[in-house]
Amino acid sequence: MISFPSSWHVLLFILAMGPRTFALDTYTAAVYEHSVILAKNPLKPVSSEEALKLMDENMDVLEEAIKSAAKQGAHIIVTPEGGIYGFGFTRGTLYPYLEDIPDPQVNWIPCTDPERFGSSPVQKRLSCLARHNSIYVVANIGDKKPCNSTDPKCPGDGHYQYNTDVVFDSDGKLVARYHKFNLFMIEQLQYDSPKEPEPVTFTTPFGKFGLFTCFDVLFHDPAVTLVSKLHVDTILFPTAWINVLPHLTAIEFHSAWAMGMRVNFLASNIHLPSRNMTGSGIYAPDGSRAYYYDLESMNGHLLVAELDSHPSRSPSYLPSVNWSLYATTVETFTQDYNFTGSIFFDEYTFSELHNEAGNLTVCQKDLCCHLNYRMTEKREDERYVLGAFDGLHVVEGEYYLQICTLLKCGSTDLQTCGEAVTTAHTHFDSFSLSGTFSTNYVFPEVLLSGVRLAPGEFQVLSDGRLISQNRTPQPVLTVTLFGRWYEKDPPNSHTHSIIL
Repeated sequence: MISFPSSWHVLLFILAMGPRTFALDTYTAAVYEHSVILAKNPLKPVSSEEALKLMDENMDVLEEAIKSAAKQGAHIIVTPEGGIYGFGFTRGTLYPYLEDIPDPQVNWIPCTDPERFGSSPVQKRLSCLARHNSIYVVANIGDKKPCNSTDPKCPGDGHYQYNTDVVFDSDGKLVARYHKFNLFMIEQLQYDSPKEPEPVTFTTPFGKFGLFTCFDVLFHDPAVTLVSKLHVDTILFPTAWINVLPHLTAIEFHSAWAMGMRVNFLASNIHLPSRNMTGSGIYAPDGSRAYYYDLESMNGHLLVAELDSHPSRSPSYLPSVNWSLYATTVETFTQDYNFTGSIFFDEYTFSELHNEAGNLTVCQKDLCCHLNYRMTEKREDERYVLGAFDGLHVVEGEYYLQICTLLKCGSTDLQTCGEAVTTAHTHFDSFSLSGTFSTNYVFPEVLLSGVRLAPGEFQVLSDGRLISQNRTPQPVLTVTLFGRWYEKDPPNSHTHSIIL
């Protein structure tokens, strides 16, 4: 009888069990907020060599972030939309920055076979960074695809060009390519939208991943489809997000989307404080694991944190929520004098919180918002309102919203309610916010003074209430239930008018 050393027994067992042996219950994620180096004049045509020089400058910075993340044990790193060549181009001046990015089914490692699909210096470098550091690398670049007159939608210059996310695995292999579907305004002058949304997924030893880009997060496809039908564990989200208070700052909305969709969410933003662009994070369904928001520093920032590979199997996984259950069964609270005000060009119905504690109801169309609250102290120099909006948002895109929000006004003048506010002094001992939502897609937001999140300080109940866990550790800017009623979006809502 032949006796094998114990190590041989282990090896044979591993070979027999296959790749499932290497499945991880948790993994380490990284996102990098990049202070992108922009073209000096993006409207001026440049050569391919000049374009590559700018991209190499940005990739030099990204390389250091990737190496640092790998040294900290990260399995995957996400970098921002526009992080390699920036933005502000015309369709023509963008072209030298683009490469032909093949379908990942071709089984290609650009690091070891860089010329297989023509000149691909950017893909080669990204592939090598992934391979040499044994880390998955997610980046945003541009793809070009030739077309001809047999294609009735072929652009006049004879090619399509797409805002594209790519993923290289730890061997440097191209494993995912996603063409952005929902282009944001002026992007339509630079890029083409694919004919249909592309729900892109890939599987790793630490979960199933999906990816989309920036403005996509506000629409059903491909974002919701990835979670509701394809059951991904983690969303990868390169973005160039411009913060809009009170409801659409990056950290606020992206963490809320993770909680509302009950999925991990890795958001990497551009860092350009002069354009109000900051806010990246590593978010789990039960709250943020790490986030960054800084309009003062001019430097990039790396975040690293651990996540569950399959959050739906975690003991802390949120139960499914019936967002209207509580609100449709309670008696309407006393309604005070209502007035209208504007938030991001939408007309809300508001009611002021006159007392230190109380119950309040505000309605608009089919949406009634209920609030039960207690302030630590009712200050004379700050005013708070409960607001409701049920309607179609039509600025910078068209999408139907149902929103219940408790928020601080800009001053003691009620006409400032809905303005951008970054600081407050009022603490709440408790709050409970709910609404008669007609949609199952509601994203819970809590934002504190200084534009800070409140992980662990609030909870969503299965009956649709957003409640405080404790006295708020910092004063409150807003407590919001941000609902998206996708079925009421206009047809072709992913195609948006361009406002110049």
